[in-house]
Amino acid sequence: MASSRAPALYSTELLALAIELADYPFDAAAPAKGHARSRSCGSVIDLSSSGGSLEDLGLRVSACAVGQASAAIFARESSGMDAAAVAAMVENLGEWLQGQAPSSILPRLELLEPARPHLGRHEAILLPWRAALDALSKTEAAR
Repeated sequence: MASSRAPALYSTELLALAIELADYPFDAAAPAKGHARSRSCGSVIDLSSSGGSLEDLGLRVSACAVGQASAAIFARESSGMDAAAVAAMVENLGEWLQGQAPSSILPRLELLEPARPHLGRHEAILLPWRAALDALSKTEAAR
């Protein structure tokens, strides 16, 4: 009899993404800093960047494995994005979370696919993008 089991939420590939976060140390002296906290699970991400776009990115992540994996994907794929590009990706990710967009909107997003049915994980997936918006909006306001 064939098994119809859903893919494991915490796959080896998803867990391996957390290791990548070590490549992005948070810089408290960076000119742009952002913060985001999940209301559903309490996960927190602090982000540092060198300016008006996401360059010299640093992250301090206190999150579940899904949040850490999302932060690792974000760190690799967001380089050079400005506030408009980040906001567009937040919208695209929202559509993906609702099943209205394919995982191909972002490289490696398919690794988070098993978390999509879990509404409590949606904020953790969006957290790094929201921290980036916070940092970039402060940078724009300072101009």
